[in-house]
Amino acid sequence: MTRITLPEGTEARMSAAPAEQPPRRPRLSWLIVAAVLPILLLGLWAILFLAEADAPTGRQVGAQAPELDLVDLDGNQVRLADLRGHPVIVNFWASWCTPCVDEFPLLQDAAAKHAADGLVLVGVVYRDNADAARAFMQRMGASWTTAMDPDDVAAGRYGIIGPPETFFINSDGIIAGRQIGQLLRADLDRQLATILAEE
Repeated sequence: MTRITLPEGTEARMSAAPAEQPPRRPRLSWLIVAAVLPILLLGLWAILFLAEADAPTGRQVGAQAPELDLVDLDGNQVRLADLRGHPVIVNFWASWCTPCVDEFPLLQDAAAKHAADGLVLVGVVYRDNADAARAFMQRMGASWTTAMDPDDVAAGRYGIIGPPETFFINSDGIIAGRQIGQLLRADLDRQLATILAEE
């Protein structure tokens, strides 16, 4: 029988090798984070929701339309108060907005068709630059007043989610209709009826 002889001290080194460690359990701090984070997120959502609920209601149908005090692409002042007595369409749009391309001809048609009714169309450029807005207007053959909103003041007052959004304001300055998203012909006709009926 062959006997294997190990070098001196090998057995001691082998016996000194660390025993295999059991898998680590998650640290208590991670458990706390996992438990507290959903509560914090829920609280943040509640704060934002309540802030929205307490925000001015001027953008709601039936309420007074928030004031516009902007400058158009030609440097002229645009104020909604100056249009009192006219039915007004306020359309928030951007040159990068694909649905805006489709609804612009409808708006142009409405502006021409109801000019004798005193209808005024005001465009508000949403998060875009003046050069791009001018080029877009020219390409689309649009001729109505279009104002810049560089600090999103008007967008904030009207609670804009994203373009296009359109508000139909009667001659008393009351919001009679709101269209979130692209206007189709049926939408436009229905909304126009709410602000032209009294004219």
